[in-house]
Amino acid sequence: MRPDKELGFDWRLVRAFLAALDHGSLLGAARAVGASQPTLGRHIAELEAQLGVVLFERTGRGLRPTEMATRLAQAARSMESGALALSRSVSGANTALAGTVRISASQATARHLLPALLAQMRRELPEIQVELVATNEVSNLLRREADIALRMSPPETGSVIARRVGRFALGTFAQRDYLRRRGTPRQITDLLKHDLLGYDRDDSILRSSAQLGAPLKREDFCFRTDDVSVYWEALRQGMGIGFVSESLAHTDGEVVRVLPSIKLPVLPVWLAVHREVRTDRRIRSVYDFLARTIPQVL
Repeated sequence: MRPDKELGFDWRLVRAFLAALDHGSLLGAARAVGASQPTLGRHIAELEAQLGVVLFERTGRGLRPTEMATRLAQAARSMESGALALSRSVSGANTALAGTVRISASQATARHLLPALLAQMRRELPEIQVELVATNEVSNLLRREADIALRMSPPETGSVIARRVGRFALGTFAQRDYLRRRGTPRQITDLLKHDLLGYDRDDSILRSSAQLGAPLKREDFCFRTDDVSVYWEALRQGMGIGFVSESLAHTDGEVVRVLPSIKLPVLPVWLAVHREVRTDRRIRSVYDFLARTIPQVL
């Protein structure tokens, strides 16, 4: 590193460095910061040139941070914290109702719950523009990956305010044609005689079945996917018996409940926002709208 020259850091370069450090590849980092892969690569190269050091080794599996990158990470994160605090303070002072609000929600919530609510919100708050991030990963409100987040678990930091606005009650469901072909299970052990729809890396169904005294294995599922929208379509097309929320199942009259005595875990729904941006008028308006309408739907 060149000690003889004072550097005027460009925050974009530091942001690119941290994104690459966190995601381990230019592609993942570019997606995280909303930039193109070549642009992010140029930012990292420019920072390396300014510092006179190599920050990453390019490998076939992505980016491997050098020892110097690890040493600089703490200072870079301190710089990031200051920049984000400044951004939140400016956002919190915003009194304009017009503008963009970024909402993060799971794929299932974004697809099946929010569109109707956002259409209603468009009529009530026509000057608000919405960016909806459909992801099953928990968006980081502190880093402004979203202004508002719908989560299935409460936040773990005191700087995020969260309100429990409802719950997803889960049940066991199948399409009517499937039941006509294969019959209706009468007890939980009958499930092993049926085609079951499961998740891939998500083990929640496996854990729930073990708690109910009828443990299932991955091999017991004829179809596995973590994409809830695909999972729902497979159930609707009669591929087998699946486990979905009651509110989602009730949107299709051809999907009916089986084994109603099975009590599956209830998933709470939390509406979260960063404490400092809650005073932003447009974010507060969207937050209040969702807090009022989501319980009505659920």
